[in-house]
Amino acid sequence: MVLEGGGFRGLYTAGVLDVWMEHGVTADGTVGVSAGAAFGYNFKSRQVGRVLRYNTAYAADSRYASLRNWLRTGDLYSRDFAYDEVPLVLDPVDTETFCSWPMRFTAVATDINTGEAVYHDLEHGDASDIEWIRASASIPVLSRPVKLDGRALLDGGAADSIPVAWMRDQGYQKIAVVLTQPRGYRKKPNRMMPILRLWLHRYPHLVELLAHRHEQYNACLKMIERLEREGTVFVIRPSRDVSVPAICKDPQKLKEIYEVGRADALGRLDELQAFFA
Repeated sequence: MVLEGGGFRGLYTAGVLDVWMEHGVTADGTVGVSAGAAFGYNFKSRQVGRVLRYNTAYAADSRYASLRNWLRTGDLYSRDFAYDEVPLVLDPVDTETFCSWPMRFTAVATDINTGEAVYHDLEHGDASDIEWIRASASIPVLSRPVKLDGRALLDGGAADSIPVAWMRDQGYQKIAVVLTQPRGYRKKPNRMMPILRLWLHRYPHLVELLAHRHEQYNACLKMIERLEREGTVFVIRPSRDVSVPAICKDPQKLKEIYEVGRADALGRLDELQAFFA
């Protein structure tokens, strides 16, 4: 499985994955980027409903995500609350299942000094793994770099938004891709690049990635569409637009996105099972 990011659009992915878990669908390997890593994490711990539960419970809580957090700490999403108290105390990851479930789970982050994509296998479901999730989902400017294994890391989507090519290089023959944009979507150049160049001037490799991200992303979509026509990948994408702001305080809106994912997954479940047969 390959799971695209997209902030709270990831509730779509959560709906898809919950349906798949309810029907016994799993994989030998899964790679997630940003929200795809944060929400897909539960695909390995087999916790149906957890993503929807904690996001609707804490979406309106300023401790979870807020401009106040960003102004006070440099992180829009709180390291202490969103990436510590919630997953370890308030709605904990099932680390026993995470460790024992045989699926490989990989998170993607971007080394902001080199511009390289960093692919890190998560094996324990513990606080150290959650730091890799945080790195994968840390949006430039809205987050401080996360320092792990001697690297400074941010959003995996900067270097590899949809790592289908990487997954194919790992030797996987049949790949299901969960996108969070509807069919026909193409990314446009980032209008904020003048500001990003000033803010991130110390990281020229990251700046260049962001400047050309739309080109890389759109080329990846073209490749995915070709592979889909050839029958070598199965692609599920939103049947309607599920866009939402970076901060969404409305639990009902998040539930609506989740339900689109569930409906789309149920509608194509037979296709998926036939693809993997």
